[in-house]
Amino acid sequence: MKRAQDNPELAETLRRRRFLGVAAGATAAGLLGTGTAAAAQTGTTTAASAQNGRGGPLVPRGHLGIQLYTLRDQVQSIGFADVFEELARYGYDQVEFAGYTQGTGDITLKQLKRLMRDNGLRGIGSHVGYYSDDPKAYTFATNLTQVLDDAEALGLPHVGTASGPWRYGSTVDGWKRCAEEFNTYGAAARARGMKFYQHNHAEEFSFATDRPDVRLYDVLLAETDPELVHLEMDIYWAYVAQYRFGKKADGSPAPFEPLTYVLRAPHRYPLFHVKDGEHDETVPDGYRMVDVGDGDIDYRRFLSAVGKTHGGRRDHHWMVEHDQPADSLTTARRSARYLRSLRCGGRG
Repeated sequence: MKRAQDNPELAETLRRRRFLGVAAGATAAGLLGTGTAAAAQTGTTTAASAQNGRGGPLVPRGHLGIQLYTLRDQVQSIGFADVFEELARYGYDQVEFAGYTQGTGDITLKQLKRLMRDNGLRGIGSHVGYYSDDPKAYTFATNLTQVLDDAEALGLPHVGTASGPWRYGSTVDGWKRCAEEFNTYGAAARARGMKFYQHNHAEEFSFATDRPDVRLYDVLLAETDPELVHLEMDIYWAYVAQYRFGKKADGSPAPFEPLTYVLRAPHRYPLFHVKDGEHDETVPDGYRMVDVGDGDIDYRRFLSAVGKTHGGRRDHHWMVEHDQPADSLTTARRSARYLRSLRCGGRG
């Protein structure tokens, strides 16, 4: 079995991520109904108040994971084995890969799989590049069979890309072409018993250059087969997009609520990235990324609403992530503790 290499296209995508944050949607209460409206009005939920909640955990056992990009510094310095051991101690159930070596040198997929098993972790997904001009690059467009072989060897139920559908530009037709390719990757993944997914950043919610009234994310949803192409909503970036792209180019209002996308088609969102952001209008987007539980995203509201959908507690998985943590192990530990503390029916 050939080992997947960290791909330059994915690395460049990840490097482009900036410190941003997110605002809770002002329109959410009306969209989500009376019960959710009451939850939205309670404001930001702190870990301390969450511990006073009632009922079972909002994040079911077996469904809390972390994107290993968050811990890339620790993976490089102490290795996957020690990182996995720490994650198990913090209460994580799953890991999502962003490359299968992350600067550690030679490690085989068989070794990675054994390390996960030894620490009670499950590989839930993997971020792989979408395309490259190099025909030998490790991307869906250039080496689909190898990408799927490796994901299958690790036993991953999902394999996807953190690259946006920008291959043919930012026009409606350009995104339709990308959607066709995503459908192809989705069909190939499904034939292996896996789900193909796309992970968003903020820009996916911008408007087409040739149709300034059309949100590009809506094109992606409309043009991809819902049985073949799934989505990993990065909740943080989606709310950043709500802040940045809540108006069209002509200044007319174009509000949207990220949670509403999920509630309209919950089966399309098996995975989520859980990040947090605090309000700060001194930065271009108005918010800064912080550890989960320290910011202004109402995760009690979001998790509660998704959990009430059909199969909501069974079919969705929650991946902690922070793009530039000051101390990645501390971020992993604090974020897991906060999410584990949220209880069904609790008050924030």
